[in-house]
Amino acid sequence: MFLSNYFKKENQSVTITPAQASDFAKSIAQDFNPIHDEGAKRFCVPGDLLFALVLNQYGLSQKMTFNFAGMVGDGVQLQFPDDVAEDFDIRDSKDKCYLEVHRSGDVRHCDSQIESFIRKYVAFSGLNFMHILVPMMKQHQVMINAARPLVIYESMSFDLTTLDFIEVSLKLVKQDLQIEGKRGDVTLTFELLSGDTIVGTGVKTLVMSGLRPYEEESALQMCDAYESRRVAFS
Repeated sequence: MFLSNYFKKENQSVTITPAQASDFAKSIAQDFNPIHDEGAKRFCVPGDLLFALVLNQYGLSQKMTFNFAGMVGDGVQLQFPDDVAEDFDIRDSKDKCYLEVHRSGDVRHCDSQIESFIRKYVAFSGLNFMHILVPMMKQHQVMINAARPLVIYESMSFDLTTLDFIEVSLKLVKQDLQIEGKRGDVTLTFELLSGDTIVGTGVKTLVMSGLRPYEEESALQMCDAYESRRVAFS
């Protein structure tokens, strides 16, 4: 499986080094959020990698919901049990919960299908910041802290009408930002397509913290810094 370079598993225990997390964020998800950098002060493993590891271990179900309950830092030993029910958690060796998973419907364990699904799903996530979140901030005249940008996953879910596909693509159909004080709750609704055929729908929710009044110059500097990181990596 193509994910083998991004984690280490011994028995039921999974560990992810900062180097592996950073490489996945940049190489697979095209996500250049500094929080995923090796050596970052507030380092955390990308939620997209946790999502990918669940699909890798337990297959692709027709309906899946992922609720993120905590940020996985360096040295955390995640427990991926061999057998799980429809509802299960990903916890660490100290029983702290990081991810709540619900799944139902048919399940497939096709490696090529799961790889395609993961790659397209997380690449869509990588477009969120520059193509979706920044324009939303400008529209609503708020922005995150340009010096310490922090956007984190709250949940993601999808509902597939069929599993009879190999390749899939995602299309954004609706976006919404609800602001309460310094917190912004973002909801992204999308369609999943196999060719031109819609095979499902999905929703992602994210949290933007530390909101402040929008400043065009600061926003442009933040975008330039993000783009510079992308160019430097590529």
